[in-house]
Amino acid sequence: MTDLSDQIIGQYELVVGLEVHAQLSTQSKSFSADSAAFGALPNHHISMVSLGHPGTLPFINKRMVAYAVKMGLACGCEINPLNTFARKNYFYADLPKGYQITQDQQPICIGGAVNVKLADGSQKTIAIHHIHMEEDAGKSIHDQDPEYSLIDLNRAGVPLLEIVSQPDMRSAEEAGQYLTELRKILRYLDICDGNMEEGSMRCDANISIRKKGDTALGNRCEVKNLNSIRNVQRAIEHEFLRQIKVVEAGGFIDQNTLNFNADTGETTVLRTKEMANDYRYFPEPDLIPVSISAEYVKSIKDSLPALPAELYQKYTAKLGLTDYDASVLTSDKEFAFFFEQLIGHTSNYKSAANWMMGPVKSYINERGVSLAETAIKPESIAELISLIDSGKINNTVAAQKLFPAVISNPLKQPTVLATELNLLISENSGELDTFIADALAKFPDKVKEYQKGKKGVLGLFMGEIMKRSKGKIDPQKTNQLLLKALDQA
Repeated sequence: MTDLSDQIIGQYELVVGLEVHAQLSTQSKSFSADSAAFGALPNHHISMVSLGHPGTLPFINKRMVAYAVKMGLACGCEINPLNTFARKNYFYADLPKGYQITQDQQPICIGGAVNVKLADGSQKTIAIHHIHMEEDAGKSIHDQDPEYSLIDLNRAGVPLLEIVSQPDMRSAEEAGQYLTELRKILRYLDICDGNMEEGSMRCDANISIRKKGDTALGNRCEVKNLNSIRNVQRAIEHEFLRQIKVVEAGGFIDQNTLNFNADTGETTVLRTKEMANDYRYFPEPDLIPVSISAEYVKSIKDSLPALPAELYQKYTAKLGLTDYDASVLTSDKEFAFFFEQLIGHTSNYKSAANWMMGPVKSYINERGVSLAETAIKPESIAELISLIDSGKINNTVAAQKLFPAVISNPLKQPTVLATELNLLISENSGELDTFIADALAKFPDKVKEYQKGKKGVLGLFMGEIMKRSKGKIDPQKTNQLLLKALDQA
């Protein structure tokens, strides 16, 4: 595809809409009492209901409905007060009933949007068409037997939310940021872990092209079951160029369902794209409509946690943090909520952010653990900040010596540990004068260089003083005394 010139590519506009399937973290399945837990032996979380045996009847998982309302409110959707279910009919080996229970005419969430921030600093609003509830299919396994495909039905009936965007995305970057924001919201709400590699969040991308300035949408190709945000972007980039090449050669874009090969970065045809009437949707006769009252919606809304966009606005507008700081702090729910607790114990918000993004983040990243798995407490970090702000310990010693000691001794207060480890800054000014004098005496030639205007040697003296004092100095005060000593030398 490299034979396409930039001039030709520049004549076309990319149009992308995404269908995101979020596997809900409920204990039981959508329409049965079977366990929805991940990781069981094949075909252990099944029953006559989830297998669709004759005479069995489905029943609604109330938590699935609550989670759907949560997601809709978080995305600014209208919550449909009357919800019906439908049967989507198709035959596939991992769909035991021969149909999927889903929503068609009356989805639970209508409209809404997700705001994304792009690399150039601009923001864009991606509209949501609707969100609906449905059940998952089972899993086909093709690599465990040389002759047969194997079927694991543990996943059959696990509750899903399908989040359908409008075709508002115009670049792979926009699609990637949209997915990132959706995943963040799902995790903040604690309704889906958002792990694409394990299949708990899956994405189908509807991709088409049109000449710039055209308003009509072109025929779209749907790339199925993309398992990472990067692969979604790669598939979009490949399809954009492939479709341009087809059209430029005089061809026509067939409305096909495609598979993406992560190894080659290319798409191939799976089947001709089905239309909605191919599925023969009809109302699910075994489930009564679900009525959602305004009072119920309000109770869900009142229970929502602070969401990333809300916290970002708080950190930049109210706390005065930078865009970068706020973006890092809100990128992970656990990280953000720890920071929320931390700022309840200190008003030095910038230092709190620096500690979170520096020592704390480094510690959990190096060990591959979550904050909950560590002994780090917000109160302890706040006390470290207080010790630094009051001039009792310098930042370097606090981060390199006291912080590890605090983690190893979670029952002891940082001030007590600093005292026991002899890390507090000495208030003996005579001792500090000695350290400065010794440093100047060790480098008499550098003293002369400084007096001739070479200010860069100050770092050498400070390093020597730091070494002699074992870090127990106030850098600002020491710097002032050092300058005075050099002027008098």
